[in-house]
Amino acid sequence: MLHRKIHQFCNEGREVCIFLRDQQRWIEEARIVSLEGDLVTVRYEVEEDEEISSWEEIIRLESIASITHRLASVTRANIDPLVSDECPEAEQIYPHYPDSSQE
Repeated sequence: MLHRKIHQFCNEGREVCIFLRDQQRWIEEARIVSLEGDLVTVRYEVEEDEEISSWEEIIRLESIASITHRLASVTRANIDPLVSDECPEAEQIYPHYPDSSQE
Protein backbone atom coordinates (compact mmCIF):
# COMPACT_ATOMS: atom_id res chain seq x y z
CA MET A 1 0.00 0.00 0.00
CA LEU A 2 2.76 2.46 0.95
CA HIS A 3 4.65 1.57 -2.21
CA ARG A 4 1.59 2.42 -4.36
CA LYS A 5 1.01 5.73 -2.56
CA ILE A 6 4.64 6.76 -2.96
CA HIS A 7 4.43 5.88 -6.66
CA GLN A 8 1.28 8.02 -6.95
CA PHE A 9 2.92 11.01 -5.18
CA CYS A 10 5.95 10.64 -7.44
CA ASN A 11 3.81 10.72 -10.60
CA GLU A 12 1.75 13.68 -9.37
CA GLY A 13 4.79 15.69 -8.25
CA ARG A 14 3.10 16.57 -4.94
CA GLU A 15 4.98 17.97 -1.97
CA VAL A 16 4.97 15.55 0.94
CA CYS A 17 6.30 15.34 4.48
CA ILE A 18 8.10 12.10 5.31
CA PHE A 19 8.83 10.74 8.79
CA LEU A 20 11.92 8.53 8.91
CA ARG A 21 11.51 5.78 11.48
CA ASP A 22 15.21 4.99 11.93
CA GLN A 23 16.30 8.65 12.29
CA GLN A 24 13.21 9.89 14.15
CA ARG A 25 12.97 13.02 11.98
CA TRP A 26 10.65 14.67 9.48
CA ILE A 27 11.62 15.74 5.98
CA GLU A 28 9.22 18.54 5.14
CA GLU A 29 8.07 19.88 1.78
CA ALA A 30 9.88 17.16 -0.17
CA ARG A 31 9.19 15.94 -3.69
CA ILE A 32 9.54 12.28 -4.50
CA VAL A 33 11.56 12.18 -7.71
CA SER A 34 11.94 8.44 -8.19
CA LEU A 35 10.98 5.06 -6.82
CA GLU A 36 13.16 2.13 -7.82
CA GLY A 37 12.56 -1.15 -6.02
CA ASP A 38 12.72 -0.34 -2.31
CA LEU A 39 14.66 2.94 -2.79
CA VAL A 40 12.88 6.30 -2.75
CA THR A 41 14.69 9.44 -3.94
CA VAL A 42 13.43 12.74 -2.50
CA ARG A 43 14.45 16.37 -3.00
CA TYR A 44 13.86 19.16 -0.53
CA GLU A 45 15.23 22.48 0.71
CA VAL A 46 16.32 23.49 4.21
CA GLU A 47 16.80 27.05 5.42
CA GLU A 48 19.43 27.56 8.11
CA ASP A 49 21.00 30.85 9.17
CA GLU A 50 19.58 32.74 6.18
CA GLU A 51 21.03 30.15 3.80
CA ILE A 52 18.95 27.76 1.72
CA SER A 53 20.38 24.33 0.97
CA SER A 54 18.92 21.88 -1.54
CA TRP A 55 19.15 18.19 -0.68
CA GLU A 56 18.51 14.93 -2.45
CA GLU A 57 18.30 11.78 -0.36
CA ILE A 58 17.85 8.13 -1.19
CA ILE A 59 15.74 6.42 1.46
CA ARG A 60 14.88 2.76 1.95
CA LEU A 61 11.14 2.12 1.84
CA GLU A 62 11.33 0.29 5.20
CA SER A 63 12.73 3.47 6.84
CA ILE A 64 9.58 5.45 6.03
CA ALA A 65 7.16 5.40 8.93
CA SER A 66 4.70 8.00 7.63
CA ILE A 67 3.97 10.23 4.65
CA THR A 68 1.60 13.18 4.76
CA HIS A 69 0.58 15.73 2.16
CA ARG A 70 -1.46 18.89 2.30
CA LEU A 71 -4.92 18.58 0.81
CA ALA A 72 -5.66 22.31 0.82
CA SER A 73 -4.79 25.53 2.56
CA VAL A 74 -6.78 28.64 3.33
CA THR A 75 -5.32 31.96 4.34
CA ARG A 76 -6.42 33.41 7.67
CA ALA A 77 -6.20 36.95 6.30
CA ASN A 78 -9.42 38.81 5.63
CA ILE A 79 -9.30 38.23 1.87
CA ASP A 80 -12.20 37.14 -0.31
CA PRO A 81 -11.41 33.83 -2.01
CA LEU A 82 -11.20 33.92 -5.78
CA VAL A 83 -14.30 32.56 -7.50
CA SER A 84 -14.30 31.62 -11.14
CA ASP A 85 -16.91 33.24 -13.34
CA GLU A 86 -17.55 29.77 -14.74
CA CYS A 87 -18.50 28.35 -11.34
CA PRO A 88 -22.23 27.57 -11.11
CA GLU A 89 -23.95 29.92 -8.65
CA ALA A 90 -25.21 26.95 -6.59
CA GLU A 91 -21.58 25.92 -5.93
CA GLN A 92 -20.30 29.39 -5.03
CA ILE A 93 -19.38 30.13 -1.43
CA TYR A 94 -21.22 33.45 -1.61
CA PRO A 95 -22.80 35.46 -4.43
CA HIS A 96 -20.03 36.64 -6.78
CA TYR A 97 -20.15 40.27 -7.88
CA PRO A 98 -18.04 41.23 -10.93
CA ASP A 99 -17.07 44.56 -9.39
CA SER A 100 -17.08 44.74 -5.60
CA SER A 101 -17.35 48.56 -5.72
CA GLN A 102 -20.97 48.21 -6.91
CA GLU A 103 -22.16 46.65 -3.64
